Amino acid sequence: MTHTVHPYVHRLGILRDWKSRWFGTGSTYRNRLAADVQIHDFLRKKLRTMHVSSIEIERDQKVMRIIIHTSRPGLVIGRSGEGIDSLRKGLEAFVKKNKLDIGQEIKLDIQEIKSAEADARIVAQMVRDQLEKRMAFRRVLKGTMEKVMANRDVKGAKIVISGRLNGAEMSRTEVIKKGQIPLQTFRADIDYATEEAYLPYGQIGIKVWTYRGQVFEGQQIHGAGNQPQERREGGRRNYSNDRSSRPRRSDQ
Repeated sequence: MTHTVHPYVHRLGILRDWKSRWFGTGSTYRNRLAADVQIHDFLRKKLRTMHVSSIEIERDQKVMRIIIHTSRPGLVIGRSGEGIDSLRKGLEAFVKKNKLDIGQEIKLDIQEIKSAEADARIVAQMVRDQLEKRMAFRRVLKGTMEKVMANRDVKGAKIVISGRLNGAEMSRTEVIKKGQIPLQTFRADIDYATEEAYLPYGQIGIKVWTYRGQVFEGQQIHGAGNQPQERREGGRRNYSNDRSSRPRRSDQ
């Protein structure tokens, strides 16, 4: 039997970086980890309709920097920065109420995702929003898949929804897939996300995989929020297309 692993976690240190970047020991680590989880939940609920892909947290001794990657930065920032100011005040009140360990200052950075259809979480949110508008699930799957595959960055995609589809008494699963999804290839740039659609007759679970091609040594990839990251090689040797540089098989 095989073990199912998270596609993002499976590539940590190879193609991906950690979404929370700080150092702590003992009780400091526990407090900061609990604070990160609660802050993530607060921001997810607050920005539920604004197509937020990922939330990254960086800490030092005095400042906690929160980086929000979204395809709709104008909605998050608001007119003349009113939205970001309101979000910061709400976050500070939430932190003070729950007595979270954050340091002395909170900084919010908004980064735009230019290729929204290549981001798995945003695609999952697109499916969720349409299902919550009571649209037919097959029409939603086909329409969303066409938009995703129309993006040049996407080489393959897979969308799975499960639950009481169309309000049926028995739950079932519907799957649509196009292109390639090489889950076991470490150099494959695969994005994965889950969402839940809340409907009157129950919840619908949504899973999305997007494949954006392979990344080799020296190439740049686009992680969360299209931030370029250079792939690090863990002791592996890559051979070019030149046959002279490839190892030859001995005839002896």
